[in-house]
Amino acid sequence: MWIDVTVPVRDHMVVWPGDPDVIVETVATVEQDGVMVSRLALGSHTGTHIDAPLHFLAGTRSVDCLDAEKLIGPCRVLDLARAGRRIRRADLEAHAPAPGERLLFKTENKDALRRGDFDQTYAALDLEAAEFLAEIGVALVGIDHLSIEGFGSDGHPVHKALLAREVVILEGLDLVDVPPGAYDLVALPLRLQGLDGSPARAMLRPLSFS
Repeated sequence: MWIDVTVPVRDHMVVWPGDPDVIVETVATVEQDGVMVSRLALGSHTGTHIDAPLHFLAGTRSVDCLDAEKLIGPCRVLDLARAGRRIRRADLEAHAPAPGERLLFKTENKDALRRGDFDQTYAALDLEAAEFLAEIGVALVGIDHLSIEGFGSDGHPVHKALLAREVVILEGLDLVDVPPGAYDLVALPLRLQGLDGSPARAMLRPLSFS
């Protein structure tokens, strides 16, 4: 059974402050034109999305050039709600992350994206935690808010620490109904040539080890 952990893209949904508003416009209808066609206007980091290294590091890999092997495969959903507003190295060490792992963080952000809230004090990684994951060599990290880094961070060091080591960042996940545990993950961005990021459809399937 696949679980959709993607935030639905909809008109005027919550976006990162300063990012383009999401506009969904009907340009043709079945009743009047015999076919329905819509026009979408949105930013490259809308809703559930993937950050490419190019998002913060000039001259690096764009979203269409990401390693697909990192986007598909086993992952773990970690319950980090007790970590509070800052996820620290010790919080991650308790889960013994391993090289090549895909890790999704279920935090106290809970259903903020479902509600359309943007609370600037959302739970996020601190720099030491990000450097720890980068040094280990995890393949992918994901979180249940629009950024894995705290709001107002000077110079975006968390993103840079991860992306410089080619750690894929998956943001804007809806993990409210997902218990911690082992899953198969599919998280594929649009093939947007030369761009810094892309909305993605993210799906999980529980793994059974019986």
